[in-house]
Amino acid sequence: MTHAEREAATASALVAAAKQGDQRAFEALVRRYRKRIFALALHITGSASESDDITQDVFFKAFSALAQFEGRSQFFTWVYRMTVNRALNARRDRARRGEDTLDDPRLELAIAVDARSNPGRAAELRQTYARLLRALDGLPVDMRTTVILVSLQGMSHGEVAIVQNVSDGTIAWRMHEARRRLNEAMAPEKLQRKRELSADLARVLTEHGLLVPVLKN
Repeated sequence: MTHAEREAATASALVAAAKQGDQRAFEALVRRYRKRIFALALHITGSASESDDITQDVFFKAFSALAQFEGRSQFFTWVYRMTVNRALNARRDRARRGEDTLDDPRLELAIAVDARSNPGRAAELRQTYARLLRALDGLPVDMRTTVILVSLQGMSHGEVAIVQNVSDGTIAWRMHEARRRLNEAMAPEKLQRKRELSADLARVLTEHGLLVPVLKN
């Protein structure tokens, strides 16, 4: 049995127990998926407070509707779909109100992880990651959600296809097109910098498919 199969079997057992009234089993499901659900909401909304509300709301709705959950998809797929829909609605509502977040927590979290307490690297990453997030947010909503689920949440194309209710081929095309658009947005000549990217930063962007190495003759 693979790790993914063991994960699915454990989750299925917890769901079955929770449906029989075992509250501790549902609490175990919340502990198992809460961080990923919060991260997913955060990547879509860009708001920590909204993401916290969405996370609580999603698990409350999942608990309330657990009796109707037939298990035709995995539990995490079910709550992921609820999270995506709720987060997209929250983002659209905020846009209609003309509101925006002053500080993007996604940017601060990425810098804290990747800068490793190096002020110079943090300054470089801040400018580049801010441009990357703007480029990501500028993608069509379905494409952006696909990128978040695949690249940032580590889901397979098949899992994302289920969450977004499209074919595997559509997911593959969206990822290909998103990489092209993000690569174009992050091309060094468009960064308007007086010096080239550091070797470390260029390596990070290349590893994530956001820069295509230039082949020299």
